[in-house]
Amino acid sequence: MSADLIEIPGYVAGTWTIDPNHSDVGFVIRHLVISKFKGHFTEFEGRIVTAEDPLKSEVTATIDMTSIDTASAQRDEHLRNADFFEVEKYPTMTYRSTGIRADGDDFLVDGELTLKGVTLPVPLKLEINGFGVDPFAPDPAAGARAGFTATGEINRMDFGISYNGSIPGGGVALGEKVQIILEIQAALQRGGVIRNENRR
Repeated sequence: MSADLIEIPGYVAGTWTIDPNHSDVGFVIRHLVISKFKGHFTEFEGRIVTAEDPLKSEVTATIDMTSIDTASAQRDEHLRNADFFEVEKYPTMTYRSTGIRADGDDFLVDGELTLKGVTLPVPLKLEINGFGVDPFAPDPAAGARAGFTATGEINRMDFGISYNGSIPGGGVALGEKVQIILEIQAALQRGGVIRNENRR
């Protein structure tokens, strides 16, 4: 699809910094076969470049694996050790986009995820929630904000996270598929505005 046919109300082209205080990096995995379990990473950083042509935009992000938070200190310590993330050897997880495609009213971000020393392609479905201004920003000139939701799925086995435990009656404690759920708010860097318009 040509970028000229893409309509993004209030679109602002520029360079944005992910605001960790108003963003969430989360995941969901099946637990004991019967339910789903959620977790988050509380320390992360990233940069988004919204190009004049939206399909040429880019994103990079780094997540501190030691910041895993599942509401259980004991479980978090287990997730940090060699059974799972092995954070002493692999302290970060990174994502780098390689392209963006239109997908109906939303977009697909093609990218590479690096986790535990393994780099694999992981596409993310992207919803652009909008562009606006933070009325509480101390400097109105630097108050531009953008909001995004991105979702995807990985198989943890592909990244060498294969630990599991059997449960009585059959089955395993953890599923192999992990859903990725990102709620991102980003702040425009000073002097980063290229153009503000509705793309059509």
